Amino acid sequence: MPDRIQLLPDHVANQIAAGEVVQRPASVVKELLENAIDAGAENIQLIIKDGGKTLIQVVDDGMGMSVTDARLSFERHATSKIRNADDLFHLNTKGFRGEALASIAAIAHVEMKTRPGSDELGTLLSIQGSRITDQEVITTPVGTSVAVKNLFFNIPARRNFLKSKQVELRHITDEFHRVALAHPGIGFQYFHDGNELFNLPDTNHRQRIVHLFGGKTNEKLVPVTEETQVVEISGFICKPEFAKKSRGEQFFFVNDRFIKSPYLHHAVSAAFEGLIRSEVHPGYFLFLKVDPGSIDINIHPTKTEIKFDDEQTLYAILRSSVKHSLGQFNIAPVLDFERDQNLDTPYDFKEKGAHPPRVSVDAGFNPFKEEHTKRSAPTQFSSRQESSWESMYVGLDSQVGSENALSVMPVESDSYTSSIFDSDGEKEQRGSSFQLRRKYIVTTIKSGMLVIDQSRAHQ
Repeated sequence: MPDRIQLLPDHVANQIAAGEVVQRPASVVKELLENAIDAGAENIQLIIKDGGKTLIQVVDDGMGMSVTDARLSFERHATSKIRNADDLFHLNTKGFRGEALASIAAIAHVEMKTRPGSDELGTLLSIQGSRITDQEVITTPVGTSVAVKNLFFNIPARRNFLKSKQVELRHITDEFHRVALAHPGIGFQYFHDGNELFNLPDTNHRQRIVHLFGGKTNEKLVPVTEETQVVEISGFICKPEFAKKSRGEQFFFVNDRFIKSPYLHHAVSAAFEGLIRSEVHPGYFLFLKVDPGSIDINIHPTKTEIKFDDEQTLYAILRSSVKHSLGQFNIAPVLDFERDQNLDTPYDFKEKGAHPPRVSVDAGFNPFKEEHTKRSAPTQFSSRQESSWESMYVGLDSQVGSENALSVMPVESDSYTSSIFDSDGEKEQRGSSFQLRRKYIVTTIKSGMLVIDQSRAHQ
């Protein structure tokens, strides 16, 4: 029987691997931006054309690569991030598998320009379908530029499944937001079809959030800070009144890596319980620092899922921290020294100087002086109350022995009945009602006195 199992060619294996790593243009953007960050870049440019279908280019000013490293970077499982399996538990970089560039080069036309700081000249590599078609020595700035053209050119089915330019651009922008939020100390520029969409200088977390989501976001933010042996939490939550029906402004970062965690999201939502409606979602930008050895990133090729050693403790700490910040917001003001004070000062009062308050003092006032006031005379209402008390006991002595005698009183005429519900009489005698033996209610009406048996009236 002939053998049927064969090793797949590298370009076929790379196309299969690309199905997990590269799902759409936004996946390429994520991988290239993370490579630029791992290279130590301080400024990064993202250039997009036609929603990423025609061109995705990332230019950085990082350390660059030599000729040998440039060629090896497109080989499967070639990486500078780890040397053995133990390094997986001490990762401080974005990438570590060595799959991204190999997968991208298998399904697109890739052009790389790179130069390390120690060399005067750089290298140009052109790759199509995992095959190097050109290699040249060129003059280029220190750093690396990777241009990905004609994505999925050799997989028509995948290219046909791409959405419209606007939809793909939105996904690319989402990935750009996640990377830019995680690294406020890096400057970013973002272009689409020749138009500059974002120009972000290096700054702090709060200003980076405002630059990405608009100036009005500043008033929504409430700081969150917590330091424990398990985790260090920093960032911001949005005030309850700014909760939205969509989940657009919800970001978790663990060791500067964006993650998706329904479990941690539930912790934040639980902290907002009772403050927002069930159909809306709170916004948050939370950054968690944990020991790299206490998490497992190597779960999914996209590296957006993380396994924690002690999720329950992390859940409790996160929920408590958010609740504490919400309590400070509702009870006492929070001092935020990174906040621009001009944003808190109304425009009309910026140019006005401070003046001491004007206080008038009565020099003749003596707080220890005893004042003798005359006792006020009884009012007409109090006199009427006393007379009501006296009239209530008239004729009761002869009827105290029989409880049934008090339960029923004859009605003399229709005019008497109507007088019971007379509004003027009720208003005049309001308050002249008493309880006798915890069983009868005695009240005065316009034409006399009324006794009510409570139990029978209830029946």
